[in-house]
Amino acid sequence: MQYESITTTDHLREFCGELRKHDVIGFDTEFVSEDRYKPELCLIQVAAGDLLAIIDPMDMDSTEAFWEILTTPGKTIIAHAAREESRFCYRYSGKPIAGLFDTQLAAGFVGMEYPASLGNLIQRIVNKTLAKGETRTNWRHRPLSNDQLQYALQDVTDLETLYQKLDAKVRKLDRREWLDEETETRQMAVIDAENSENWRRVSGSAGLSPRQLETVRHLWRWRDQRAQALDRPAKRVMRDDLIIELAKRGSADAKKIRSIRGLDWRGLAQHHDELAEAIRTALAVPDDELPRRPRGSRSVVSPMLSQFLSTSMACISRQNKIAPSIVGNSDDVKELVGYELGDSKSATLPALLKGWRGEIVGRQFQRILGGQVGLRVADVHKDQPLEFIDCPVQD
Repeated sequence: MQYESITTTDHLREFCGELRKHDVIGFDTEFVSEDRYKPELCLIQVAAGDLLAIIDPMDMDSTEAFWEILTTPGKTIIAHAAREESRFCYRYSGKPIAGLFDTQLAAGFVGMEYPASLGNLIQRIVNKTLAKGETRTNWRHRPLSNDQLQYALQDVTDLETLYQKLDAKVRKLDRREWLDEETETRQMAVIDAENSENWRRVSGSAGLSPRQLETVRHLWRWRDQRAQALDRPAKRVMRDDLIIELAKRGSADAKKIRSIRGLDWRGLAQHHDELAEAIRTALAVPDDELPRRPRGSRSVVSPMLSQFLSTSMACISRQNKIAPSIVGNSDDVKELVGYELGDSKSATLPALLKGWRGEIVGRQFQRILGGQVGLRVADVHKDQPLEFIDCPVQD
């Protein structure tokens, strides 16, 4: 494949001048994340009309000109599984991608497998097989071989064709509005994650007391600051299970901290006093300022009812030609049932009652819980053997 190789900021600005003339732009990124605090952007591949280029950002002063195009409304920006692409765009521009069309998400909205790899979608929809030879490439390494660059380019060369075919399917089902809604929601979730303290994601924190949760929060902050300073993944600075163990013990005594197995590792041994200070600060927070576990009524949910409704959700999704894994999971089901059956309804509307999910799943769930709809086996030989039936309302 013939392509333009862009390695300087001036060349990038010149290329972007041509790129602005196109209304449909496909792009992908290659990055390394396993040893950094945040993923390191190593390549940007771009395809638009007759333009095909690889942007090498590693020695550039700025890639702002490229991200400016992606954040300007009025264009269609195609990417596959665009979470990291959205993250890079926000990191370098402070804005979400405007007009994003995520081919992986679009496939799920027309009943295809989700999440599907780009190779599978290209094979099924474009009838073309992508090479797989460079899946373990170290994209940080320079110089990259021609085989590696050609492998990277194949991730964008068929994006416009894939977009055209998937968009036609989405519009035939009248779901473009749903897709745009979900795309915006997911981009906002990426932005929120970039700007939020994600200490509640520490594994094992469910069930901790408010004081223990406060300790987790302060230890998470220490770990995050340390990881950022070292440019290292946070969990390589200190594992989640050690944070939970410290929170459960609730002691700011450096000697007791030192006695915990795993905290004697040399990377942490010199920071016991800092950990003790973080715990001491957490223990001094007034009770009325402590974090609370999210309120909900999941305790009222029967496991059997939850399992039945999870099956029902999969059935509803497939009947509506949408991938069940896009619609929700068992936690979403429990949230909805707790909301509907709890003594007092939470102020927060469950995800399955919002937007397009409410249209296809939430309202049907309310009818099921109200005894207005039942589920039966219609044909054991079909891939979708179940169907919903209306039930007579008892006086």
